[in-house]
Amino acid sequence: MTVDTAAHVIDGKAFAAGLRARIADAVPAFVAATGRAPGLAVVLVGDDPASAVYVGSKGKATVAAGMESFEHRLPATATQTEVEGLLAQLNADDAVDGILLQLPLPGHLDEQAAVATIDPDKDVDGLTPVSAGHLALGIPGMVPCTPYGCLLLLQDRLGDLSGKDAIVVGRSILVGKPMGQLLLGANCTVTMAHSRTRDLPDLVRRADIVVAAVGRAEMVKGDWIKPGAVVIDVGINRLPPADGAAKGRLVGDVDYAEVRALASAITPVPGGVGPMTIACLLRNTLVAAHRRAGLADPEGF
Repeated sequence: MTVDTAAHVIDGKAFAAGLRARIADAVPAFVAATGRAPGLAVVLVGDDPASAVYVGSKGKATVAAGMESFEHRLPATATQTEVEGLLAQLNADDAVDGILLQLPLPGHLDEQAAVATIDPDKDVDGLTPVSAGHLALGIPGMVPCTPYGCLLLLQDRLGDLSGKDAIVVGRSILVGKPMGQLLLGANCTVTMAHSRTRDLPDLVRRADIVVAAVGRAEMVKGDWIKPGAVVIDVGINRLPPADGAAKGRLVGDVDYAEVRALASAITPVPGGVGPMTIACLLRNTLVAAHRRAGLADPEGF
């Protein structure tokens, strides 16, 4: 096979913008049917700067889509009881269709227990045990935003994924495990791998689809890739500063320059998977709002 040295770059930013526009177009019909806009509540515990910026971005995107944004901030000293109490209040609030607990939480808090407090019908991050169980069983439910965004990008690029050989490198509950379930649901043949997998490069070389979500900067090299494969890079890592720079550059889990020479398509970092996460959060909120109101799922999402 001839190697294409100018592999297609999958523009997640543009795709996400289109998805957000379609969501905004669908909101007025929901308002007309129910008399209110869909509502998303985001809970931030502590003052982590990156999390605060991310929460702010989510709030702006929610408002831009015509939805109600409810932001709740608790101090880093908040107790487990206080966090779970706030989540319980949001569960009972009829104006709230989606609840997102911004992770990570301060170290003294039990993240798993806090997430499990969220009403599964409002679990727009798809992280509760009920949501995970629904995904594993193929029952309609809330799907984690980042892997769902990856699936949309793959389907947009490849169309029907049936029969494709896919590998997911990474096994986190946020991305790796649900990504594997989504690919199985799309009739791929899926290999789940991680940093301790033996002969990992050989396994990756067999795949038509590679999803890298292992959290190691530029781990996946060019000679790991089957010519013509589609590569989705979920990782985001900052390298140490070089040549007097104030900050090191952002890179993914894939060696972009090397892999692009072999792949038929690849997501960049930044600008690939990242923008899809917020877009899919809005999508999940819209779907949750419809289901809670007893309406059919909005078409096209």
